[in-house]
Amino acid sequence: MARAYSEDLRRRVVGAVESGMSRRAAARKFDVSVSFAIKLLLRWQRAGTLKPVRIGGTRAYVLAPHGELVRSLVAAKPDMTIDELRARLADEGIRVGRSSIGRFLIAQGLSFKKNRSRQRARSARRGAQARAMEAVPEPA
Repeated sequence: MARAYSEDLRRRVVGAVESGMSRRAAARKFDVSVSFAIKLLLRWQRAGTLKPVRIGGTRAYVLAPHGELVRSLVAAKPDMTIDELRARLADEGIRVGRSSIGRFLIAQGLSFKKNRSRQRARSARRGAQARAMEAVPEPA
């Protein structure tokens, strides 16, 4: 896994640019990417720090602040598709991608399963209807 550049190298790149060298020239001189030099200088100008941003970890879900709304929409219409849910959220002023909705629903323990044994669904003429959104049991 990649590691952050040392603070010493960061100081030298910023010092070179502040002494009149271009960001691209400083990147060549210190054998770092142009993108790193540009982003480092932006961070230095905006935040006044050279410390690296934390690498890795988990991020909060975009829909986390709207969890109650999402759960109520799913409870109102359990067989709603992700596209329908996305449209309902857009009506509420929440714009989010399909994959974000899917990841959030999985994290909340909601998933569309045709039946509990995860077998193929039977034909509608032969028996039980497909189940709607239901809680997925946590793995042991």
